[in-house]
Amino acid sequence: MTTVDKKLHTRLQSLWDDTKAQSMSEPEKLLYRSNLLGSDKRVTNYGGGNTSAKAMEVDPLTGKEVEVLWVKGSGGDVGTIKMDGFATLYMEKLEALKGKYRGVEFEDEMVGYLPHCTFNLNSRAASIDTPLHAYVPKKHVDHMHPDAIIAIAASKNSKELTAEIFGDDIGWLPWKKPGYELGLWLEDFCVKNPDAKGVVLESHGLFTWDDDAKACYELTLATINKAIEYFEEKTKGVPAFGGAVHTSLPAEERKSVASRLMPAIRGFVSGNQHMVGHFEDSDTVLEFVNSAKMEPLAALGTSCPDHFLRTKIRPLVVAFDPAKGNLEEVLNGLADQVAAYREDYAAYYERCKHDDSPAIRDPNAVVYLVPGVGMITFAKDKATARISGEFYVNAINVMRGASSVSDYVGLPEQEAFDIEYWLLEEAKLQRMPKPKSLAGQVALVTGGAGGIGAATVERYLSEGACVVLADIAEDALASTADALAARYSKDVVRTVTMNVTSEEAVDAAFTAAAVEFGGVDILVSNAGIASSAPIEETSLELWNKNMSILSTGYFLVSRAAFKLMRLQGIGGAVVFVASKNGLAASPNASAYCTAKASEIHLARCLALEGAEAGIRVNVVNPDAVLRGSKIWEGEWLDQRASTYGTDKEGLEEMYRNRSMLKRSVLPEDIAEAAYFFASEKSAKSTGNILNVDAGNVQAFTR
Repeated sequence: MTTVDKKLHTRLQSLWDDTKAQSMSEPEKLLYRSNLLGSDKRVTNYGGGNTSAKAMEVDPLTGKEVEVLWVKGSGGDVGTIKMDGFATLYMEKLEALKGKYRGVEFEDEMVGYLPHCTFNLNSRAASIDTPLHAYVPKKHVDHMHPDAIIAIAASKNSKELTAEIFGDDIGWLPWKKPGYELGLWLEDFCVKNPDAKGVVLESHGLFTWDDDAKACYELTLATINKAIEYFEEKTKGVPAFGGAVHTSLPAEERKSVASRLMPAIRGFVSGNQHMVGHFEDSDTVLEFVNSAKMEPLAALGTSCPDHFLRTKIRPLVVAFDPAKGNLEEVLNGLADQVAAYREDYAAYYERCKHDDSPAIRDPNAVVYLVPGVGMITFAKDKATARISGEFYVNAINVMRGASSVSDYVGLPEQEAFDIEYWLLEEAKLQRMPKPKSLAGQVALVTGGAGGIGAATVERYLSEGACVVLADIAEDALASTADALAARYSKDVVRTVTMNVTSEEAVDAAFTAAAVEFGGVDILVSNAGIASSAPIEETSLELWNKNMSILSTGYFLVSRAAFKLMRLQGIGGAVVFVASKNGLAASPNASAYCTAKASEIHLARCLALEGAEAGIRVNVVNPDAVLRGSKIWEGEWLDQRASTYGTDKEGLEEMYRNRSMLKRSVLPEDIAEAAYFFASEKSAKSTGNILNVDAGNVQAFTR
């Protein structure tokens, strides 16, 4: 039994601490309970489920005590929610809403009335599930999406299974789209079944309730554990999904295949905007993609609405055979597979659309299943791609359970469409902020731990990019990445230890970028050294070192970037961080100046080669960027100070005063230029040089 499987079959343990909870108010207990439930993905997926509590509060106007519903607000996540994540509503007004209800065909309009029920001017928007919590006649209510429960809910005979497993303790309700009508159904069930402790919603999830916060929490766990125990007993010795028909490739080979497939897929799905990829090859995923029943089960789509909204109507099964290793054949046929999926999606839209349905959205798949390799997901950003993968793992667990004791049933097509193109969901999408300028783009920055490199990475992250920091200095790389991840999230920052003079290291870095994010759109070639010596004292070793890092290194990373960008077929931007010294001669630095001149001419050549593929190549020429720069540490600083007859402290002032503008050049200034050449602001520029040197007449390009 694998580690993953062991976790699936391990009973949930209560984490409730009476010592912590004893001094808490009812809303604080709700927060505590919510965070505990959300801490385990077997209880609910990210952003899934709802929790609530009804508590007596003092009305700010009348000073009288009133009953208030505290319920997870729209779009929140119970595992990470804070007190300000809960909506608060007057129960009296929620009861009054029943008088405004005009029937199921008008239920969406009830969401517009929820703000009128707000208690204490709380700005947190109430979710569509609010009535489901309001009308259950208990103080504490949990609505969770456990895999073990949804496996019951998504079974052909889910009603009978619910009764078999739970008896009269947990009831059952047929599928109904979340909304006001379902809230009334739930209330009616509670009235007719006063001793019931909860209910399974077909194709959806679990509701449990109690008048005590701790009892409600432990009831939820006990209910899920009972389902886990049932499946463990029923599936003992039974091969999941009909057994394996494929064998997984070794881990490194899986990554190698993914690194070829992901940029190709990314190119096909990034027509309207750049998409970011995520790769998953856990034991759970491999068991499914290698199985006999994978394709028919995948075709049925997911069941739980939360799963479906994240993973689309169904995945695309990539026609890879690990036994044949037919990767080239798959890559050649990938365009047809993607086109067929789009046509199928468009037909689904036409079959199911209503007169007032929103226009068809992105018709590309979100989830790609690859036998012997794993699962690839693509979305607008890394976090969404990762979370979409997590949701499909939830769906796999559901399909495993349901298909082992019954027949798995996906959400009916029309119901799935009505959720995907729900006008309330569309309104939520329209309220989302405009994407940042580099949203969905992936940058690889060499010398990423240095002053200019780190500043450039931060500039790109601030504009929504994902970034791979490449550097030879492991400690500096780790500390720089940790600091950036803390500010921008771990999802968008990756590192590779890379020597730019090593073909193997460079190729491995781009492979890693492809597996982590799906490809590369921006290369900033910034790794560098500096040396200073009169020509008579310049050794061959010193000359070759400059050429190796500053010329050959730039060639190697550019070659790798071009290969990947051509595979994606969506263009790209290459930015060389060269130097004023590539244009203006400098005494006692012939090796450095010559290598920098080589960089600039290489960029010109690459601009010619890349133009037909939409790959732009431009150069930023800094001068005298002392702050934070690793090349200004040690001998180079001493040597340049000696050349100009000053000391370390006076060198920056000397450089500033020799410039035409009398200003210091900072890493952030170079980063701004690197951003310009990566962004749409320079979409019509290639083969250009931008000097950021505070003015140096010798470096004028014309």
